[in-house]
Amino acid sequence: MFPKSAIGLALLIPLIAGNPVPPVAGLTVHEWGTFTSIADESGSPMYWNSLTAPSDLPCFVNRLPVPQCVKCGGNTVRMETPVLYFYSPKPATVSVQVDFPKGLITEWYPKAVSVLASDVLPVGLTYGTGGRIDWGRVEIGATGAGEFPNDGSPSHYYAARETDSAALRVNGQEEKLLFYRGVAVEGVFLEPRWVRGDRLELHRAGLNNIPFAVLFENRDGQTGYRVIRDLNSPVTLDMPELTADVTAVHKELGAALTAAGLYPKEAAAMIETWRDSWFEEGMRVFYLVPRANVDAMLPLKINPAPATTERVFVGRVELLSPHLRQTIRMALAANDIPALAKCGRFLEPFLNQLNPLFVSPAARSFVRQALAKAAQAGAAPCKTEPFTVPTGGGAGAEDQPLQ
Repeated sequence: MFPKSAIGLALLIPLIAGNPVPPVAGLTVHEWGTFTSIADESGSPMYWNSLTAPSDLPCFVNRLPVPQCVKCGGNTVRMETPVLYFYSPKPATVSVQVDFPKGLITEWYPKAVSVLASDVLPVGLTYGTGGRIDWGRVEIGATGAGEFPNDGSPSHYYAARETDSAALRVNGQEEKLLFYRGVAVEGVFLEPRWVRGDRLELHRAGLNNIPFAVLFENRDGQTGYRVIRDLNSPVTLDMPELTADVTAVHKELGAALTAAGLYPKEAAAMIETWRDSWFEEGMRVFYLVPRANVDAMLPLKINPAPATTERVFVGRVELLSPHLRQTIRMALAANDIPALAKCGRFLEPFLNQLNPLFVSPAARSFVRQALAKAAQAGAAPCKTEPFTVPTGGGAGAEDQPLQ
């Protein structure tokens, strides 16, 4: 019996143009990941708590304990599921470290030598000198590697393994990839602004052009999208007609991901990993983050350096569409919690965009309590790695690693 994720990937791969993994003369490293944010009406990123939803990760994944992650509610970006793949014609050993100057690493696997939480105690709305993860010695194509952990859960984590990448051994644990997640106060490179309430104006937020973007909407199961290429000046878009098959969006995204440097199986694995979340009810913009922005936000250090490194990140900007705005208002008036719960982790920032006179304190409290109970009921009882809070507190405290 094939796992569900493998079946989904088999259906996706033929849709994605590209060549098979080519033979390589030396070490090749590929990475993909997502930066998720929420925009207000002016296109500015909103602060939100991205760790309130039940975890979708297997229990063997290491986590920064939420009670000690006291700053995770003050972020604008959820860095979701970056994974690093390694391809080598022969066994090799490298050291791997990722710096996160404006963020904090919150989940990771395999076990790292150290995970730096350099400013866990709040100092304004910044992360001080930022976070870092160091896996130390990574054995690529290690003899006997190939027994990867599986806790039996239906997590989409496993879809990321469906590639031709080499097996890894890291600190006594085996996997086909290096996985990590985090939160940040920066990392939004596209701003969608509402114009006259029913049209969107897309602006790049920085000096680098956006090579590819998609405006996508799912309304009651009907989907539509519009594609924008080479965004270097503002573009105004009408709402997409809800007449498209979501498979067509998969194909567009897959082609963009492979054109940016991913292998077809990697692109399929990324889409399968986020199939439920990316294409769920609501409206959002997807875009390819310029490579220069990825390297600045997440400096990657591999020693010895690989012959080739590709880093392909997708920005996701969630929007409160006119239709969804009206749906939330009606649900609030009717105390329709199931309808509100469809907004998931985005509900709180959506409520903050509504007229405060309309969202009464009683209604907001009712919604928070109901969703908190649902999240608690759905959360898996996972164990976490031991965690040490920096001593001394405040800025300038000595950094202590997570072991």
